[in-house]
Amino acid sequence: MNQREYWDTTADSKEFTTPFQMERFSDYVAKYDAVLDVGCGYGRIMNMLAEDGYRNLIGTDFSEKLLERGRLQSPELLFRLQSDRELPFESDRFDAVILAAVLTCILKDDDQQYLLSEINRVLKPRGIIYVNDFLLNEDERNLARYRCFEKELGVYGSFRLEEGAILRHHEESYIKNLFSEFTPLFYETLTYRTMNGHWSNGFCLIGESKKEYKNIL
Repeated sequence: MNQREYWDTTADSKEFTTPFQMERFSDYVAKYDAVLDVGCGYGRIMNMLAEDGYRNLIGTDFSEKLLERGRLQSPELLFRLQSDRELPFESDRFDAVILAAVLTCILKDDDQQYLLSEINRVLKPRGIIYVNDFLLNEDERNLARYRCFEKELGVYGSFRLEEGAILRHHEESYIKNLFSEFTPLFYETLTYRTMNGHWSNGFCLIGESKKEYKNIL
């Protein structure tokens, strides 16, 4: 089972749990700003934003079944299918991008780096990125599966769930390097429940793109 098949199969049953810090987000993103939720799933965070007064929202995901769930639950929201690696939007379009528990679903460094380059492309100069995701854990349950699946998957911190999904937890130093094209505005580590009911280390990061406005004179 590949990643797309897993999320299509579980689209109606999984509830996403990573916290979204609305107060922090609203410190940097205005209600009228254009916001893209990459890997939006069924639109959980988009709904939170809409309830808080944000109106210029678009969500994209590669699982058609998750998007169908989102459209049924929130027909007023705008969802787009992402069928390729490239984000289906023109450059410099969005004031802010949300990336919530998406990196954990991307195994390879190169694929994560490509996604970040695409996000930076569609962000306006000095646009905002809001990220939360999973860090490495030190409990024996996680350490055992990190060791086990490193041999199979080639990445320490990766593992396969019994139902088929491949997920990844990250070293904190790797995360900070991954977002080197963004100036950090806020960063904290925290713990929260996973979608399968376990506790995990995680982080919340808000950054500003280092991309500058072009001088057209």
